Amino acid sequence: MTDLADLTISEASRGLDDGRFSARELLEAVLRRATVTEAQLHGYLTIDREGAFAAADAADRRRAAGGRRGPLDGIPIALKDNLCTRGVETTCASQILAGYVPPYDATVVARLREAGAVAVGKTNLDEFAMGSSTENSAYGPTRNPWDPERVPGGSSGGSAAVVAVGSAFAALGSDTGGSIRQPAALCGIVGMKPTYGLVSRYGLVAFASSLDQIGPLARTVEDAATVLAAVAGWDPHDATSHPEEPPAFHRSLERGVEGLRIGVVAELMGAGIDPEVLAETRAAVDRLAAAGAEVVEVGLPSVDYALSAYYLIAPAECSSNLARFDGVRYGLRVEGGTAEEMMARTRAEGFGAEVIRRILLGTYALSAGYYEAFYGQAQKVRTLIRRDFAAAYETVDVLVSPTSPTTAFRLGERASDPLAMYYSDVCTIPSNLAGDPAISVPIGLDSRGLPIGLQIMAPALGEEVLFQVAAEVERGAGFAARPRLASSEVMEP
Repeated sequence: MTDLADLTISEASRGLDDGRFSARELLEAVLRRATVTEAQLHGYLTIDREGAFAAADAADRRRAAGGRRGPLDGIPIALKDNLCTRGVETTCASQILAGYVPPYDATVVARLREAGAVAVGKTNLDEFAMGSSTENSAYGPTRNPWDPERVPGGSSGGSAAVVAVGSAFAALGSDTGGSIRQPAALCGIVGMKPTYGLVSRYGLVAFASSLDQIGPLARTVEDAATVLAAVAGWDPHDATSHPEEPPAFHRSLERGVEGLRIGVVAELMGAGIDPEVLAETRAAVDRLAAAGAEVVEVGLPSVDYALSAYYLIAPAECSSNLARFDGVRYGLRVEGGTAEEMMARTRAEGFGAEVIRRILLGTYALSAGYYEAFYGQAQKVRTLIRRDFAAAYETVDVLVSPTSPTTAFRLGERASDPLAMYYSDVCTIPSNLAGDPAISVPIGLDSRGLPIGLQIMAPALGEEVLFQVAAEVERGAGFAARPRLASSEVMEP
């Protein structure tokens, strides 16, 4: 008999509608899974059992009365711990926010609650979403459920790990330079970054405001579309949110790819990409061609400079955004003889090494005499990247590449080499700089049994064709493997 924790959202929703089990039973299955796996995984920072059971029982009462709020009603979902949750601690995995309990919900959290979703808890991340391995958390690293000696990716590593292992049916993450897609690829699940502005950022603790975007992590493309549909749309609290009605994400899932033109990004298929990742990527592209798509190679010359531009723009915005954490209004406060000394001590003790590194880099890039040479030049490169993507989408419907240049690497392997760590996002960063949507879909395993993801990119507000191609990639790959920590051998007491 299938454990309830191993169902997809669509399967669980049908089971709830048919009365085969209750929302409480669904939540109990997820929490049982977490009880076994969390000792090794550390995907959650907080599990809100009381709030989750109250939401599950409310969902059961709605169904008993003959109604429901949609496909997420009664479905257990996890939330990255940089999303504000009313009455539940929100730390951004940083000591500087230890004990901070927001007085309001982020818009995406409020929309999930309105849809009847059950918020299980808050997931671990790289501190303030700065990292690619979830090793930068002040509360310890999350481990990869396929191999606990390896990283789950980052910064949404906790969200990816709990979905992969079955202690949540889906999760929300944030993606500034690949922080949803890269951990999704390393954990063998689907992770999607929407068009910038399609999902409200109100209540997301900002890292880099012109790059941050909230999106879903799920086990299937259909489930990702379901979660996105629940949280997308205009929000008066976010001036950057799109006023247009979001696309109907689900209506394209069964269309196939016949007649579509798919561009393979040449610059992301060469040096620096693991040969096994390249081989699986080419096999997935061949399957798309066999399904009727026209596949062509596309050049995006400016992509070669995306990593450099990102690591000037993102730290510059981080330097500005994190100035608010000063020990005065909320969070950690370390006393000093003067206000200036108090702020300096608070920030020195409250921020981790990677956050401090990026604040210093960003402050330097914005300083007098260097602003135009560094930040200004990086913004010009960003414009070139946007132009290259726009030109490519005049000739193709979507672009594809590997999601991550490698599969999951060992814990500590890149901790002392920031440049090697930053290169983990070389394939994902360009879409953030362009503001376009992108998704990672699992397509296979390498020789060590570690997942490989394919990235699909589409033009702004092109989520419909993005999901169309992603669904075909998923069907073609037939990826059904489960991580070791979710196996029956591990789950038996």
